[in-house]
Amino acid sequence: MTMPNPGLSWLGLAVSLAFAPPLLSAPPTEGPGYAAPEDPLDSVGVGSLKDGLNVLLIIVDDLRPSLGCYGEALVKSPNIDQLASRSVVFQNAFAQQAVCAPSRVSFLTGRRPDTTRVYDFNSYWRVHSGNYSTIPQYFKENGYVTLSVGKVFHPGISSNHSDDFPYSWSVPPFHPSSEQYENSKTCKGQDEELHANLICPVDVADVPEGTLPDKQSTEEAIRLLEKMKKTNSLFFLAVGYHKPHIPFRYPKEFQKLYPLENITLAPDPQIPAGLPPVAYNPWMDIREREDVQALNISVPYGPIPTEFQRKIRQSYFASVSYLDSQVGHLLSALDELQLSNNTIVAFVSDHGWALGEHGEWAKYSNFDVATRVPLMFYVPGKTAPFTSPGEKLFPYIDPFDSTSDVMVPGGQAMELAELVSLFPTLSELAGLNVPRRCPFNSFNIELCREGPSLVRYLNITKWERDSYDSTRKPLDLVAYSQYPRPADTPQWNSDKPHLKDIKIMGYSIRTVDYRFTVWVSFNPENFTANFTDIHAGELYFVDTDPLQDHNVYNQTMSTY
Repeated sequence: MTMPNPGLSWLGLAVSLAFAPPLLSAPPTEGPGYAAPEDPLDSVGVGSLKDGLNVLLIIVDDLRPSLGCYGEALVKSPNIDQLASRSVVFQNAFAQQAVCAPSRVSFLTGRRPDTTRVYDFNSYWRVHSGNYSTIPQYFKENGYVTLSVGKVFHPGISSNHSDDFPYSWSVPPFHPSSEQYENSKTCKGQDEELHANLICPVDVADVPEGTLPDKQSTEEAIRLLEKMKKTNSLFFLAVGYHKPHIPFRYPKEFQKLYPLENITLAPDPQIPAGLPPVAYNPWMDIREREDVQALNISVPYGPIPTEFQRKIRQSYFASVSYLDSQVGHLLSALDELQLSNNTIVAFVSDHGWALGEHGEWAKYSNFDVATRVPLMFYVPGKTAPFTSPGEKLFPYIDPFDSTSDVMVPGGQAMELAELVSLFPTLSELAGLNVPRRCPFNSFNIELCREGPSLVRYLNITKWERDSYDSTRKPLDLVAYSQYPRPADTPQWNSDKPHLKDIKIMGYSIRTVDYRFTVWVSFNPENFTANFTDIHAGELYFVDTDPLQDHNVYNQTMSTY
């Protein structure tokens, strides 16, 4: 039996810059003839709303919950931990597909990948599947000034080479100029030459432009906050940080926080014996880096030498601490501008990243290490008290300050949550009408959502009754993820297959008790999955196998 996949159908089945003529002479940059460049924000009218809550949405690339507030004692993340201490932290939040563009399109539209039909980087959902509204678009249509800094949508085809401007944003999104050097030869090797390495701690003064993308994004975000403070308009500001996405290019001083002798290997660095080949991803992107190529690692299974594994983990954690410092500066500015009393702060990652678990070094899978993400919400006066004049809610904490204590989350939500719930949750927290639940087939519906609001689990206020799952108990909640593959065995494009090459889709269910995944035939021409043609399956029980190393699918199926 072959059935179409409009959004949730599989759940039951599975249990610019234009070319311009060259200037005759460069314009003056100072003196009588100099005119300051126009700020696009100046052309935006004052928002129609004055009363209400602003939204600061912080989106991080490839960040697993390796943070102090999630119990990772080794990682120094004092500023994110401080945010967590003022927030409700979701301990079991999951992305719907563990790769950048599909995940971001999914949670920014509130639709699952089978509804956006964005499984790779090469489709724009408004053309490819449906003209779906986005979170910032909905806020913009409700009177907010909407602003984007850094990597919010994945750049390129999947956001129409415009980060979905002008639909989603009041002004063109900002991208840091130094972003262009991320994959270039800027990493000094032991030979004193510059390389395009995976591990790339740098002296910031020596890199092109003397800065890094996330530093520029923080500076621009703070500038926009200052601007919005003056206009007294409600704003929705999304700030997307690149790190800890590869390459691990970060200020070299952060590496000192993690002496190599203190870095342990993953608790399960071996490929599980019962892992179906289709479930494995060969982490081809890190193999392209010069320092990894020099190791001459076999394809597809590796393994990476033990000492280099430690270096990867060291630089991932150092990148997280660098990210934390940028989040700290941003939140401190929110305090300084006296905006923390009327600004919701949501913090989320697009997906996780395997650090050697199951012998993998990437996302691109349905395992918890790839799909589980940090998710927290700060709501002024609800998750933390309002501050008095002069009082600081988010004072900057130096990650190098050894005296700072790990702060515990202000509140914890243990319920399973999905990133498709971000849309209704932010809408409800801001006092907007929560978009209606999507019907079974919603391709022609611009505004609806496929996840429930999470406000009820914040335990902060009386919530609007959401008929989506009002009768369900927390233990009944389920998180769904999926991942495409081009073949049953790992090959060069297994990590990121183009739509036309997808032959198999792995649909995964995560409950409080187990993770269950079936890999089934998939037709990319009509977007259908054939659940009678099962290529492989996985079943892991949370209590007895929390790391998902012992696949009991075949043993379980043989008993029926």
